[in-house]
Amino acid sequence: MHTNPLQAVKTTYDKALTLARQGDVVQAAGLLDGLALQAPNLPEIHYQRARMATRLGDQEKRLRAIDRALELRGSEPAILTEAIAAHSAADHHDIVLSLLDQMIALDPKAIKPQAEKALYLQTAGQFDESEKMLRKLQKKHPHDAELYRMLATTIRIQPNDPMIGAMRRLANHPKLSVQGRMHINFALAKAMEDTKNFDKVFAHLHRANKAQADLWPDDATGRKTEYSGVLAAQTGLNPVSEAKGTTPGLIFVTGLPRSGTTLVEQIIASHSQVHAGGEMAVGLRTAYELFGKSHEMRLLSKEPQSKLHDFAQQLTTTIQPFAKSETPYLTDKSIMAFLIYGLLHASLPNARFIVVHRDPRDIALSIYKNHFNAGTHRYANDLASIADVIKSFREIVRHWRETLPDRFVEIRYEDLVEDPETQSKRLIAAAGLDWEDECLNFHKNSGTVKTLSLHQVRQPIYKSSAAAWRRYETELKPFIDAWGDTPWD
Repeated sequence: MHTNPLQAVKTTYDKALTLARQGDVVQAAGLLDGLALQAPNLPEIHYQRARMATRLGDQEKRLRAIDRALELRGSEPAILTEAIAAHSAADHHDIVLSLLDQMIALDPKAIKPQAEKALYLQTAGQFDESEKMLRKLQKKHPHDAELYRMLATTIRIQPNDPMIGAMRRLANHPKLSVQGRMHINFALAKAMEDTKNFDKVFAHLHRANKAQADLWPDDATGRKTEYSGVLAAQTGLNPVSEAKGTTPGLIFVTGLPRSGTTLVEQIIASHSQVHAGGEMAVGLRTAYELFGKSHEMRLLSKEPQSKLHDFAQQLTTTIQPFAKSETPYLTDKSIMAFLIYGLLHASLPNARFIVVHRDPRDIALSIYKNHFNAGTHRYANDLASIADVIKSFREIVRHWRETLPDRFVEIRYEDLVEDPETQSKRLIAAAGLDWEDECLNFHKNSGTVKTLSLHQVRQPIYKSSAAAWRRYETELKPFIDAWGDTPWD
């Protein structure tokens, strides 16, 4: 009895995907590599090989596999999406832009692919090109509020900009959705600040944050329960015996949103031995997968040593898509990593921990002024809640300051902008590295930046953002009242 070759390929293919879902990525990748030899012209196989290579941290194989899939079926949106992600990770800007153009060509009338190209142009530092594209989209789609917010985020709006009138008309449209109200009012707040109509800024911010809160309500009780539960789980945790850490070694840069972590990361990542991982968000997720989520996390000092070794090994695998083979260190500026500094310190002896502080009033103002990804930072919509979160962060950092014996350094944003060279040298030393002069030229870094600070880090350090809260001291009264007698420093 003869076996149908195509059926045999499908059976093996399905088995590989099942193994991948079960976490056995190595065996899944091996099966797919074998299939690529048997059926080299099936794009699905090369597409899945690229995805497995991503999980295993083999960036060169990821690019080879997805490029082969593109050769075979370049009009498939899923393949194009994976190719864009792969070449974005490699900072192949020209290739990414070409792939985005191919995605746009599949549906020239769709807004999303064109907006994604405009956003990529921003992350690549091509702000003029991004602006041209977004303005063209606005003319074609004058009722898409998000397009205005995208553009307002990265340009300085002039008083005579016709976009202001268009935004006002849209803000008053009777059929504008809640999401539309959020986007357009964040954009108008930025326009009012840029045009020095400071007395009108907070009216728009209140509307924007009210809409955002309606879409994604906060859960202060759940947040406090998570914080206290995760901290309690790390009580009495000692260094893991014979722990080796991750490869590459991790440099954690932690601070609240808008505190200066992107600037700090870019300075460190300008070092020849460091690559910027950005907000990878894998440390806490891995801890939750292995030890229990949130307040249900088990007491780690009672866990078998093998389980803590598994944490480091799984973390090594998970960070590979963000790493580069030629650089031995990788930064991670995931905000929530501060919750598990005890676990990270105990299990990763080659990790470094840098905490960035900033005047809480400037943090609060900047958080309230900015839109965050859907459902994240839900406390950001209320000034009193922002005060509560900053206090909690400082209390947890104080705990780690008293608990962790080494590799833990704190820096103030204000000190960094006041004396960039001295503080940058301190940062590099804190990362366990020798000084390189290139670290002062971080703004010339050609890599992509994927946070709200992307425009700032393309420029040399400037001091204008320090003490910006003073202009809005009256409007910040709910925050200041909620802060109470707590010291600002």
